[in-house]
Amino acid sequence: MKKLLSLAACLAVSILIVMFLPGMRQSFGSFSFSDGNDDIGMFHQKAERVSEKTATIWRLYDKGNLVGVLSDKTELEDHLRQVYETRYKETFPDSRVHLGKDCYLTSELSYFTFSDASEQIFSYLDQNDLFALEATAVSFSRGDEVFARIYVANEQLYRNAMSTYLSFFIDSETLKLLESGAKIPELTTINETRDIGITIQETITVARDYVSADQIKTKEEDVLRFLEYGDNAELEYYTVQMYDTVAGVGAKNYGLSATQVLNINRDKLKSTDQVLTEGDKLCVTYFTSPVNIIALKESLREAPIYYQTTYIEDDSILMGQSEVRQEGFNGSRNVLYSEKWVNGILMTGSEISSVDTKQPQPEVIAIGTKELPNVGTGDFRFPADNPAITCVWGCYYNHRGTDIINQYNRWGDVLAADNGTVKEVGYNSRGGNYIRIDHNNGLVSYYGHMRYKSTLPVGTTVQKGDVLGKIGMTGRATGPHIHFYIEENGERRDACKGFLACETVPHR
Repeated sequence: MKKLLSLAACLAVSILIVMFLPGMRQSFGSFSFSDGNDDIGMFHQKAERVSEKTATIWRLYDKGNLVGVLSDKTELEDHLRQVYETRYKETFPDSRVHLGKDCYLTSELSYFTFSDASEQIFSYLDQNDLFALEATAVSFSRGDEVFARIYVANEQLYRNAMSTYLSFFIDSETLKLLESGAKIPELTTINETRDIGITIQETITVARDYVSADQIKTKEEDVLRFLEYGDNAELEYYTVQMYDTVAGVGAKNYGLSATQVLNINRDKLKSTDQVLTEGDKLCVTYFTSPVNIIALKESLREAPIYYQTTYIEDDSILMGQSEVRQEGFNGSRNVLYSEKWVNGILMTGSEISSVDTKQPQPEVIAIGTKELPNVGTGDFRFPADNPAITCVWGCYYNHRGTDIINQYNRWGDVLAADNGTVKEVGYNSRGGNYIRIDHNNGLVSYYGHMRYKSTLPVGTTVQKGDVLGKIGMTGRATGPHIHFYIEENGERRDACKGFLACETVPHR
């Protein structure tokens, strides 16, 4: 009798479901009903029987399309574990497999039991590789905006690559001292530099996430390549020509410094003085990293204290003639500079302190007129303050001059190297805006690539240190600098040989 009552109850439920199916579909949002003739999913699963009680079923979707229905979620979990063991474990240890980003499961309660299509569903996942692996996601952000992300097999792989990248901009031993909080040794030697701090401008977060296997980087060199250039795949290369130097390659390609050329070619170059082989290819695309590495440095350098010239009248000397009564010489001082470097490029600098080590001796010249003379002293100063040399005479083929920059003011003043008269103000396609100063003693100085045409008229008398114009990059120049040389009796001369103390300033 009890069996008959149970059968009758099941029959009544079935009749009610068929009769009131539309309304029930609308009324019971957490339940799923289907008539026995429905085909669902990619493998045409049917409802095979109706139960008295509801059971949980799992619908698997791919890009919003129903793949099929699973009655047992653990079968899917077992399959994902098997996929990991057979496909990915060797390459990605300590990970696990999840459904791909376009696949998802939904659960619901149903009175129906559907035909089993688990094998076809799992085969579909396998054939279309609809899997994601657990990996380390490294995100780079400014403020609240994430602008770059990389997936790596493990966090240590990223840490190692970042440590290598930081070593391009700061000494590895100093980095260890900074990380440990140890004191950095003080500077004691002229032309010595020390790193005192390093920061990354962006916020970097590390988390675990699921992603397809082809997006996960498993080699340190690939992670380092991303830190250097992000997603930039278009790198430009230069073929080394005869007589090229490291500095010359940089000067001919976007005004890169020798150190920058070294940094982006560390697989081929070991120093900025390395002899290059004709035909070699060097990268000339500087870092386009997703992060900005800010290094704070201190530099101890010797700077000249330029002597002053005093003119006295002497009635015994003819007008236009002069006589040196006391030789002048420059003094010197040790200057401690604070510098800010961003991605290996010197951006700003300022003087912290200085100590005079040698006092200058003024020059005394007796002249036969009250007017300042236009005859040079023969003792030249650099044509820019805070000077550094970026390309010496011959740093690349047919480079006949010395390229000089103001380290702390790239567009600063161009200064007269000695007393003289403006001989020529002009422009040409190679030298850009230039000016020539006749020192009226057989020597003429040349200043090229000026930002604007000098406003000084020809014939103007200038004194050593007077402003001639602004540093620029007109003509054939890839960065702001002064192309400088001396003409002696009409012959062009290397300014670093007998005219400027080039060995006392940095060579970038």
